[in-house]
Amino acid sequence: MNAVSSPVSTAPAVQARRLGIAMAATGAVLFSAKAILAKLQYRYGVDSLQVLTLRMALSLPLFALLGIRETRRARARQALPSRRDWGLIVVLGVLGYYLSSLLDFWGLEYVPVSLERLILFLNPTIVLLIGLFAFKRKVAAKEWIALAVSYAGVVLVMVENLRVQGDHVLLGSALVLGAAVSYALYLAMSGELVKRLGSLQLVAYAMLVSTAAVLIHYLIARDPAALFGLPWQVYALAAANAVFCTFLPVTFTMAAVSRLGAGTAAQFSVIGPVSLVFLGAWVLGEKITLIQLLGTAVVLGGVLLLSRPGANSVPVAPPEKPSAGA
Repeated sequence: MNAVSSPVSTAPAVQARRLGIAMAATGAVLFSAKAILAKLQYRYGVDSLQVLTLRMALSLPLFALLGIRETRRARARQALPSRRDWGLIVVLGVLGYYLSSLLDFWGLEYVPVSLERLILFLNPTIVLLIGLFAFKRKVAAKEWIALAVSYAGVVLVMVENLRVQGDHVLLGSALVLGAAVSYALYLAMSGELVKRLGSLQLVAYAMLVSTAAVLIHYLIARDPAALFGLPWQVYALAAANAVFCTFLPVTFTMAAVSRLGAGTAAQFSVIGPVSLVFLGAWVLGEKITLIQLLGTAVVLGGVLLLSRPGANSVPVAPPEKPSAGA
């Protein structure tokens, strides 16, 4: 009886895994492609703050709707944020999606998308270092090797870009590295909240906080009228960035985590920087050299070493159980 029912009972699990893999891979590529769209917008004379403001403002209705849905679900299971949780959500929103995105888009004014994605891809190694210094975690020898390999790959690509594009690459790289550190802090600090609130509820609230921070920044620094009267292509690219490179990747990734687990889903992020090397060449006409490809392979190798079981120095929240309608 078990032998007969076994293939039937495992079929939904196999289907869920395949769907999870497709969502994780798609989310990684879409999230990385935000750099391509930002570069295209820069061609119309806008700057990083305008690009970020339009992206966040246009994604706001989507995350507001997600937040309303998740609030109703949380109220039903009595899992609404406490006052302390809200304070932490504000900090995470500022770190993860305001400061990180601002530095990232600013850096993209100076570096090619392939280098930007490689530097952001150092997030797992930065989280490891945060675990070492902030949480006093022990770091194994293989983790130090993975760190060395990852940073050697980035240095290799950076030196090649300095040769091809000039000194402005150093400024852009420093800005993108600041974005990576900011986002790594967000990841390291969000573990407990993910356990209590769930990933979708946390992401929705954090995105609402970061959108408010971006809009306040823009109102202080610029004339609001400067956001109007731009070429229609800027708004079209911003809408695509908001929907396809912000909202969908977040929801796809969270759905993949519920089906595959956080560790397996995270491993598919390696597709992002690889896809950008070729997307940047195809869409933006950026040059690909043999050294850049070699450096990309080295970084991916180092991060893959860190993504193996037992190689994370900062505790990661357990994967959530799939909920109805997820």
